[in-house]
Amino acid sequence: MSVKTLYKKLLIFGLTLGPTIVFAQEFADCILSLQHQAKKEGVPAEMIETVLGELEYVPRVIELDRRQPEFTETFANYFNKRVTDKQVKRGRTLLVKHKGLLRRLTTLYGVPAQYLIAFWGLETNYGNYLGRMPVLDSLATLACDQRRSAFFTLELFEALRLMDQFGFPPKHMRGSWAGAMGHTQFMPSAYRQYARDGDGDGRVDLWQSETDALTSAANFLLALGWQSGLRWGREVKLPEDYFLSDMAKRSEHSLQEWKRLGVKTADGFGLPDLPLKASLIVPAGHRGPAFLVYENFEVILRWNRSQFYGIAVGVMADRINGAGKLRFPPPADAPRLSRTDVEALQRRMQERGIHNGAVDGILGPDTRRSIQALQSAHKIIADGYPNEDVFKLLELHLNNSQ
Repeated sequence: MSVKTLYKKLLIFGLTLGPTIVFAQEFADCILSLQHQAKKEGVPAEMIETVLGELEYVPRVIELDRRQPEFTETFANYFNKRVTDKQVKRGRTLLVKHKGLLRRLTTLYGVPAQYLIAFWGLETNYGNYLGRMPVLDSLATLACDQRRSAFFTLELFEALRLMDQFGFPPKHMRGSWAGAMGHTQFMPSAYRQYARDGDGDGRVDLWQSETDALTSAANFLLALGWQSGLRWGREVKLPEDYFLSDMAKRSEHSLQEWKRLGVKTADGFGLPDLPLKASLIVPAGHRGPAFLVYENFEVILRWNRSQFYGIAVGVMADRINGAGKLRFPPPADAPRLSRTDVEALQRRMQERGIHNGAVDGILGPDTRRSIQALQSAHKIIADGYPNEDVFKLLELHLNNSQ
């Protein structure tokens, strides 16, 4: 039952639920406004009248949009839940199953097969979980919320155009609470722009066609800037004194320079003597693994801005292609920092003139660079990781909750 229908029935039966009635009317008014806007934007009339007019408000969507995790996730926790032996084994099986298709996609788009399988695994567990939320209702709910109304209004209209173009019934449109859909979790705008008909049936169906989904993923990565013949990065072994030297202030060099500085492959061999630019990432601090990442890593981040996600995709792809586990796994005993902990750390560094970024409780690149500057100034291991020593330097208490 749509909110408008509910509102009318409540009035007919004389029920007064106070704020509920007011809110129902607000959502009904928003839908009416969206219908007028959709007409101006060229959304098909049938979609405006028979679909958009009957969409429902989903309170759970707003709850999820507003929800902030109490604790920041450690790299070990994130990585170990996603890059598992079971997932790698399944990925290798699918690599063989779709061998012919993947070979064609590599030829057409330049994206190696193992990366396409890795993205598939990270996004939906190889299609085992595509999301259960009604995408159209979710998008309408978010479009009628002021926080990101403009963005989700456009996504809603694109979803309606997809329905019209391919004849999808509303019940077909299931996905994440934010509107991502199918095996590869495309937002409607990405679906419309980058999805491709891989199986040649005249319909692009990212829910029911694995061929369409993998073809679309390859096309999307190429559009994001994927460089053919270039890997994502590699795990490396750093010199013992790396974090105690001035090198820690410089995060990007050519592979030739990294080699000169004593960085080796994780197995202890010399790096390739190439002018290729590479950046250093230590997601769990000096006690965990270190990675040199290349331009294709930045492409992965254009799909999902999380460095943890990017590393997981890269390592998963390597393992699906036959590589072994990380030589230096992340420490499982790393503290889970609360957002309050990180906010306090950011605020104290701001007070000391070290941190110019936001106080948002997010342990992003700016905050890590600020931590690294603090560590360097005190001649301690400058890995940019907020361990107990960092909190002591700032005279703060680390909760250290697990």
